[in-house]
Amino acid sequence: MQHPTTRLKGRGTPRNPTNRFETIAYEPDPDTLDSAPDQPGPKTRLLCDPSRTILSYNTSPDVGFRVSLNPYRGCEHGCIYCYARPTHEWLGFSAGLDFETNLMVKQDAPQLLDKTLAAPSWQPQPIFFSGITDPYQPVERQLELTRGCLKVLAAYHNPVCIVTKSALVTRDCDLLAELAEDRAAWVGVSLTTLNAELARCLEPRTSTPARRLAAITALAETGIPVGVMIAPIIPGLTDHEIPALLKAAAQAGAQFAGHTIVRLPYGVSELFSQWLEDHYPERKNKVLNRIRSMRQGKLNDARWKTRMRGEGVFAESIHDLFAAMSRKAGLDKPFPQLSTAAFRRPGQTRQLALFTATGRV
Repeated sequence: MQHPTTRLKGRGTPRNPTNRFETIAYEPDPDTLDSAPDQPGPKTRLLCDPSRTILSYNTSPDVGFRVSLNPYRGCEHGCIYCYARPTHEWLGFSAGLDFETNLMVKQDAPQLLDKTLAAPSWQPQPIFFSGITDPYQPVERQLELTRGCLKVLAAYHNPVCIVTKSALVTRDCDLLAELAEDRAAWVGVSLTTLNAELARCLEPRTSTPARRLAAITALAETGIPVGVMIAPIIPGLTDHEIPALLKAAAQAGAQFAGHTIVRLPYGVSELFSQWLEDHYPERKNKVLNRIRSMRQGKLNDARWKTRMRGEGVFAESIHDLFAAMSRKAGLDKPFPQLSTAAFRRPGQTRQLALFTATGRV
């Protein structure tokens, strides 16, 4: 049962908590906010990201990739639980509404990627989209930076793996299918809940659960390896849906599954706690106490090897349930192993053709 509260239509939060790196902050008048429930949210503002490199390198043992690519910083999807929100504070913004409305756009992303892959120093390896924000957030429909990067990857036959909450990924089935022919692509569609009403306020600008399941079907029918990511699992709010989520994903055509437990670093814990108070006050204490039981009494535990999984009785019960239901749904398979065997630099292919024509090879 949701309760009426101050909210901005299409946004995960109306709040902008203080940036932990700043000494001053703007505090809106709470009476002004409370006087206009369901008011229109601010429009998305696109800002140029001047980054001159495009790939990030990961050393954490908690994630299964080494190299990632983020065409955008900040994310319109507005998922209230998003662990990436605090990264916006590095740019002088807030982890709250700013994260959803002030997007940094790497407009040269395809060109930067092409330059990177063309360099002799590049060692072919899978590139993960995105690691921080969703590569298929709404602005991608117009800017097509993710598609531009996929065109580059397809030209080089460099493998890619994608995790997204958006059905927009099906727009790029042509490029992903081309890469999949070389065992160089897989997609994970993230599902949090099958409850459309909950999804609408938990992750307001993502595709509906039904559309994400349809995207799994479309990808599978195109021959693209596709799995489901039950992520993040929120104890006391969505953990009971694990069996239904896995069953629905398997019926849609998913071939493998993964999961993580919610983590709330820095300002995300405050935002998420307030979101519970606004939308599900009767569940707030249960949810937060179960999270604390998995995080050494805190809302976040940043230690490697536990931050994605949690620990304790409730955490283990979630992992056990996921494992059992994955087996039942036929999704207890390893993630696809991607191959770099087909990698080539387009210029090298053209040079080889020239040498062959002149009898030099």
